[in-house]
Amino acid sequence: MSAPAAAQAQAERGPRPQEAPPGRLALGWGSLLGRREKTVLARSAGAPEESTLTVTITETTVIEADLGAWSSRALLYLALWFFLSFCTLFLNKHILTLPEGGPGALGAVQMLSTTFIGCLKTLVPCCLYQHKSRLSYPPNFVTTMLFVGLMRFATVVLGLVSLKNVAVSFAETVKSSAPIFTVVLSRLILGEHTGLLVNLSLVPVMGGLALCTATEMSFNVLGFSAALSTNIMDCLQNVFSKKLLSGDKYKFSAVELQFYTSAAAVAMLLPAWVFMDLPVIGRSGKSLSYTRDVMLLLLTDGVLFHLQSVTAYALMGRVSPVTFR
Repeated sequence: MSAPAAAQAQAERGPRPQEAPPGRLALGWGSLLGRREKTVLARSAGAPEESTLTVTITETTVIEADLGAWSSRALLYLALWFFLSFCTLFLNKHILTLPEGGPGALGAVQMLSTTFIGCLKTLVPCCLYQHKSRLSYPPNFVTTMLFVGLMRFATVVLGLVSLKNVAVSFAETVKSSAPIFTVVLSRLILGEHTGLLVNLSLVPVMGGLALCTATEMSFNVLGFSAALSTNIMDCLQNVFSKKLLSGDKYKFSAVELQFYTSAAAVAMLLPAWVFMDLPVIGRSGKSLSYTRDVMLLLLTDGVLFHLQSVTAYALMGRVSPVTFR
């Protein structure tokens, strides 16, 4: 066979299998702000003029489960969350009015308690929760949990600072602006679109907040700023937590997310406590000793805070962030 004929036959047979260009795989859990997708490019072993086939697999986030807040389980979580939030809120205010009570110490007790109880739940099987070992974790798992833990730590401390400086009723009035921030953040991060009626319903909320703030007798700039900052951080944490609770590839349970974020918050709390609180205590001559009654109040508050956090994450996994707020 002549050389031109051999070349033509080789072209008709197409490239050998080992000469086919390899597929390109680009998969990353990536930033929570972006859309997570896997793109595979593959070329057919046929004629060179054939087009490239592109397959894109996008990880989705379930904004709201079936029936949303009207399912029996969601209503149960909602009732428990309201009750536990009520108990925790007023117990926080009572502890902060005591001479031994401070936002830093109370926040540390809450974070340490919920981390310890969450660790027990993940390691020791119980009738209420059976932990299942994971085969894999997201590539940016540690970074993500540290970020959400930072937001959770800031939310707890800022919330306690606001309760220390303003009345409970005023702090809760400022919190009523949470749906506004949640609508904006859900649109930017989750791509959730809210209707015109929902957006219009936020106008009276803003007006009522401005009216109550202007006429509040116990208005305090630090307390108001801390309450407003708590709102923003809490809404941001809720939206990010929704992605972790409702992803179809890496989905965390409420107990898992509560434990991991609490452990991350404690990891950031301990250095701040050592370098900021201990020197102040040493210069002021105060001691770290507490009476038995105060210790009992702190431990009770830590248990209630843990239960409130778990029920909040469980409810958040079934409804949208806007419905949650």
